[in-house]
Amino acid sequence: MEKIIEIKNLCKSYGKVKAVENISFEVNEGDFFAFIGPNGAGKSTTIRTLLGLIKADSGEAKVMGLPLEKSVEYLKKIGYLPSEAVFYNNMKVGELISYSAKLRGLDCSEEAKKLCEILELDTKKRIDQLSLGNRKKVGIVCAMQHKPELYIMDEPTSGLDPLMQKEFFKLLHSRQKEGATVFFSSHVLSEVQNNCSKAAIIRQGKIVAVDSIDNLSKTNAKKITLYGVNTLPESFGCKPSSVGENSISFFYNGKVKTLIRELSEMDITDLTITEPDLDEVFMHYYE
Repeated sequence: MEKIIEIKNLCKSYGKVKAVENISFEVNEGDFFAFIGPNGAGKSTTIRTLLGLIKADSGEAKVMGLPLEKSVEYLKKIGYLPSEAVFYNNMKVGELISYSAKLRGLDCSEEAKKLCEILELDTKKRIDQLSLGNRKKVGIVCAMQHKPELYIMDEPTSGLDPLMQKEFFKLLHSRQKEGATVFFSSHVLSEVQNNCSKAAIIRQGKIVAVDSIDNLSKTNAKKITLYGVNTLPESFGCKPSSVGENSISFFYNGKVKTLIRELSEMDITDLTITEPDLDEVFMHYYE
């Protein structure tokens, strides 16, 4: 299977701040791939490096088999949506979308019309009359109207209402079925769970996990909630995930004998042991 994105030991710093540090992962052709992590983790820096907007300090990367130095060649085949799109305020929506297509030397009027209808976007309004959500829709149309082979989207659903988010992902899945590859960054875990097959998790500029969503969701840890106490013995070797007025929750994957022994010494009134849900599993990676 062809590798669409290859990143090896990529590093980028801003002064003394390391935005990304020795990150490595791959995205295969046809993947619906999520790049996830909290805000400020290094997602946008990685994406801007792939697009040639900023230069890496070290490491290497390829997009569609071409090195970053050849970005002019592969950018023609990419649909990019930045996290915050900035447009010419005095232009009308339709004019800007047409202008975006002409910059690529293409006539995308038919496809643009379909996208605007699906996203309920008024092409006669000026950009400065648009809400944040409608500005995001303009960016989506500009990124999708030329039917690229690779979609790179940075926090694409911010500003969209739930119905439009649903329509947006329908569009991406239809393009994936046609053979395109989707790579998008997000910190919204429900988006990842509902739409993606694979993910890379980045935290403080470092990759902490790369795997299928199914494998990332699996864990031997159990979520334990104790009632009647709000502190944990140090021997548990874990930090609480939440602390209530008269309860404490934590993830535990140590020895059962140790757990039972310690619990027998504690003055608890009740306890529950459950499987952690997906959000809690990913938060475990974040933390």
